[in-house]
Amino acid sequence: MNSKDKEIAGQIAKLDILINEKANIDLLYKRADLYLKTGENGKAINDYYKILKLDENQEFAKTKIEFLKTILRYNNTDIYASPNTNFDPWLE
Repeated sequence: MNSKDKEIAGQIAKLDILINEKANIDLLYKRADLYLKTGENGKAINDYYKILKLDENQEFAKTKIEFLKTILRYNNTDIYASPNTNFDPWLE
């Protein structure tokens, strides 16, 4: 873990404490952004869902969830493992 990752991990730990004391939409957005910077997309999605539980009208959180689900779907697609040679995930 390099120094930048350690710094981000420290920031996430501080936000964890603050969020556990009181759920706050702004703090959840900040923590989700930090998770994205470290490549922890699943944790970011969880934070966006927590935001929606607090306020279902947060359109930005909804958009981010859909965006991240698309990224995860393509990252987890192994086109070479499929016997269907006509399948191209990029042209879906």
